[in-house]
Amino acid sequence: MAAAVLLTACSSGTTDGTAEVVSPDPSTPRPTAVVTPTADPETARLQALAQLAEQKAAVLPTASPSKSTIAADAPLLGGDISWPQCPKGMGIPERRTLGLPMPLPEAQYVVVGLTNGPGFTQNPCLASQVDWIRQHHLLASAYAVVSQPDAAAVKEHGTRGPFDGATDLGALANTGYQQALANVATMRAAGLTSPIVWMDVEHVPDFEWSSDVEANGAVVQGAARGYADAGYDIGVYSTPALWRDVVGDLALKAPEWRAAGQTSQAEALERCGDDWQIQGGDAVLGQWVEGQRDLDVTCPGVTEIGQWFQQY
Repeated sequence: MAAAVLLTACSSGTTDGTAEVVSPDPSTPRPTAVVTPTADPETARLQALAQLAEQKAAVLPTASPSKSTIAADAPLLGGDISWPQCPKGMGIPERRTLGLPMPLPEAQYVVVGLTNGPGFTQNPCLASQVDWIRQHHLLASAYAVVSQPDAAAVKEHGTRGPFDGATDLGALANTGYQQALANVATMRAAGLTSPIVWMDVEHVPDFEWSSDVEANGAVVQGAARGYADAGYDIGVYSTPALWRDVVGDLALKAPEWRAAGQTSQAEALERCGDDWQIQGGDAVLGQWVEGQRDLDVTCPGVTEIGQWFQQY
């Protein structure tokens, strides 16, 4: 969120938004999965809900927000926040919070980060940020970083999920799945309702992805399945080059939130074009960094705001 330190929604990226143009070859089919689930979909869904119930996160607090009634006929301004906006000194050692400014007064929506950088960490002031959103009666949705799990995380989580944990790819996918369920528990415990969870896929300093794009893709695919089994739509936050570096040609065909880096609203709107497609999905949001804030704009043609945000 700070231009000098953080360039993307997860507060760990490196894109500068000026030189990257990657147009996929439409004649070449892209894989939609790298690993096949072995569990029956309904069984997996019920198991995911049972796991959330074990974590006392199966039911949202009673004071839930209402469905948005806003229909946009022009791009809407918003912003995204996460651990950098928490009071200084909180968080894991690699991601100490920075006390950066909250969204502009003109912002009509906020996308809120669930993690303190990598997976299996929590935004340390998420509940107070949700309270701030309620006080300002804003629209809101959620995003969460997907990151490379270490060996300990794979050992702990690799056999729990809808994939074959006896295989390397299956264990990685199950660990991504558990990252997603952990984020859902965090979100619900903080009282945040969102129709979608945007999956932030990019390089994460200190928690870097492996050089094996298929293995990385298994983690991302597992996370996507975890959110789906918990009852959420998913979207992708990234850039074409960052996505390709991490997961290669994997194409989930999910809606897209496209980063432009330290630039302008005009450039963020340019990212809504077909030349900037990340993984086969439609453009919903463009993002740019300006004045120590991550700013967002809805893409042209995005009118049904309630599909993407809850009204607080």
